[in-house]
Amino acid sequence: MTHSTASPVSPVHRRTFLGAAAGVTAAGVLTACGGGTKVGAGQNNTDDAPAFSGDEYKGPKVTLEYWNGFTGGDGPHMQAMLASFNKKYEGRITVKNTTRRWEDLYPAMPTAISAGKGPDIAVIHNDQIATFAVRGTLMPLDDVVSALKLSESDFIPAVWQAGIYDGKRYSVPLDVHCLADYWNARHLTRAGLDKAPDDRAGYEAALKELKSAGIAQPFWMPNKWPAHLMFMSLLWQFGGELYNEEGTEALWGSDAGEEALAWMTEQIRKGYSPAQVAQDSQYNAFKNDKVSFTWDGIWQINDLKSTAGKVQWNMSSVPTIGSTPAVWTASHNFVLTSQAGRDKNKVQAAKFFIDYMSERSTEWAQAGMIPARNSVRATAEVSRLPQTPLARNVDVFRFLPALPGLGDVQSKALELAVQKAVLGQQSPGDALADGVRTANKILADNKQKYAK
Repeated sequence: MTHSTASPVSPVHRRTFLGAAAGVTAAGVLTACGGGTKVGAGQNNTDDAPAFSGDEYKGPKVTLEYWNGFTGGDGPHMQAMLASFNKKYEGRITVKNTTRRWEDLYPAMPTAISAGKGPDIAVIHNDQIATFAVRGTLMPLDDVVSALKLSESDFIPAVWQAGIYDGKRYSVPLDVHCLADYWNARHLTRAGLDKAPDDRAGYEAALKELKSAGIAQPFWMPNKWPAHLMFMSLLWQFGGELYNEEGTEALWGSDAGEEALAWMTEQIRKGYSPAQVAQDSQYNAFKNDKVSFTWDGIWQINDLKSTAGKVQWNMSSVPTIGSTPAVWTASHNFVLTSQAGRDKNKVQAAKFFIDYMSERSTEWAQAGMIPARNSVRATAEVSRLPQTPLARNVDVFRFLPALPGLGDVQSKALELAVQKAVLGQQSPGDALADGVRTANKILADNKQKYAK
């Protein structure tokens, strides 16, 4: 999927993003990898390649293959950044762009890289890094950050840590993107409010006032996208965690998880949401001035801008329903593949390209993303953008852990448990208990499957 779209977002595109940023495409990666053989094993022949110095590329002319999943409204912004690079370094480095939908890109990458027909550099989501790294598909980038003297203090800390697996850095983060609370300004005015409340008491009181003001169902609760992202945000807010540190046990069936999921189903029971909301209906209802609140990703900003005159909307951080502010967050990351590792000149050129693109991410912020680099967020141009205030407190950003194969666990266990509870097929406690049993079986299988 795409994150921000200049035209209305289709259900297929939104589900594409679900399959990428929320970590449900790792199964495809596994299929492409096959067995226990590391894709790229023995192909990272860069012992004779000089360490990255941070200087401009001085080698012979090279062509780099670059893959990403920016198929929607964010695509033109990436294309503009790429065109600028190719123009500036014409005759030295040519970067050829391939854009594929995320759910197609991830399964295709390992096999294509192994055959020498994949990307030399790519953008992937943070929750995919461990899966690709453990299969030998990625090359470490520790020398890049060392040469450029980059550290956690230059980035949002959580996104910096998300690029590390097994003690090595495999990515340079480009952005962060999180859930936000979109609200209908006209509706809130009718209820006597000038902005969305940021705590549980205020939010629940607002829903009651909105219903009294004639908004029959002000907060539609999805059972699919982005229900699992809402659940994870609430889980963390109530003090819960997703998995143990060893990645062997799912922890989201805890009291915190049950409280989080119960709050979601409560919105239906109280009449603030219809039951069995169809895929994307809550977002489309918001765009059509029928819903007062909807939680969705910041990639929707540009799409909502296209509805000017139809709905008067604004955006705030997701409210703190639990005791601790927290919100699901993901990140786009530049990575270097083992395909590039077969050519020392490509290695050097690719590392230079990654640094160039990361440092000049002001243009990328126009796609609705929050730049990962602190220096870029501090610029006047970026600080004025609607998503930037969401990063005032970066401690609220929470990421999925770096566990190989986590996508299978998320899609076959967590997401399904949330769906069953929201649809009323099981109580929150029973749905989570069943989901945890499934999750633990998959985690155990993954330990075998991804054994190093």
